[in-house]
Amino acid sequence: MYITSYTCLNMFPNTLLGNEERRKQYYSEKLGAYFFNRHKPCFDSILHYYQTGKEAPPLNVDPDVYAKEKEFFGIKKKREVAVFIPEGGGSDGIDCVNSCRMKVHNFLQDPRSSSLAAVWHGFDIIFICISIAFMVLESEKAYEDHFTKKTSSYYQPLFVVNCIIMGFFTTDFMVRLVTWPSLLDFWKNLFNVLDILSILPFYVNLMVDDNTESISDIDGEILDNKQHYVVLRVCRIFRIVRIFKFVRHSRDLLIIMKAVSNAKRELILLMCLLFIFVITFGSIMYYIEATANKDFDSIMKSCWWVIVTITTVGYGDMYPVSVGGKLFGGFVLTLGIVFLALPMTIIVSKFSFVYEREKM
Repeated sequence: MYITSYTCLNMFPNTLLGNEERRKQYYSEKLGAYFFNRHKPCFDSILHYYQTGKEAPPLNVDPDVYAKEKEFFGIKKKREVAVFIPEGGGSDGIDCVNSCRMKVHNFLQDPRSSSLAAVWHGFDIIFICISIAFMVLESEKAYEDHFTKKTSSYYQPLFVVNCIIMGFFTTDFMVRLVTWPSLLDFWKNLFNVLDILSILPFYVNLMVDDNTESISDIDGEILDNKQHYVVLRVCRIFRIVRIFKFVRHSRDLLIIMKAVSNAKRELILLMCLLFIFVITFGSIMYYIEATANKDFDSIMKSCWWVIVTITTVGYGDMYPVSVGGKLFGGFVLTLGIVFLALPMTIIVSKFSFVYEREKM
């Protein structure tokens, strides 16, 4: 699903999408949108052309395929001249604002849109790396005081760098929010939600830090306010989502996520089969070993043993000691491998199909 404005399309009246008469034959009443069964990676570049007036040929796509798609949409090799056609009496000022919003939105979404956009995305990647490095180093006892103790000589420089990074992330998020075509669609986008979850802990931490000077010592003993301590711990957990900001900059990772999403029915089937298997055989093992082995003193612990066994992890923290338990344990291990392999082949097959299709 793609969202754009008629203003962008009508700027190129000699093309398929820029001509109302030509594009209306592709309108679907059922979908309430225009439907084109065309090459998806090429259409990303086609839409980019309508929004910016600049060509950005798709990567890893045969040039002949891209040329055929351009021909279908009526985009000639010689660049079309952008012509503004007012719609329904709309004012020039509103159309100009919408055009600027679209350009800024494309600037933030596509690093290929301009050299400045590539630089912006480059800084984003660098700041993500630094932010993750700070999070990891802060957990080390040797460096913890540099990030948390205001008396440390390193605290102020590190805090300034962190403020610059979070300022960049905040600016990027707010501009995306303002320029996104639809506010509802903005919050439906997983990466936008992850962005705000990665930013909020910094500001919550600042507010909490203003109200308390010391939260805990290195052993986790609460010194001042227990509520403040809990808030800080939760905020530190949410900082982990910053790692997912990398996905936005990798086309291959996005394809993998989409492939996993398209195989969700098979994944749900796998989880259901695993649940049935674990509960059934965990209960049986409990009744076999409960009297002879104190490690299997509940069905929950037996279920844990089943999970560790069928996944071939084998921690060795608990194991059957009776003859019946050992025989049944071997049966569970053998059957578990087959049990998991059946749906896994379906998942891998569908994943490979979707992955190859998206890369075309």
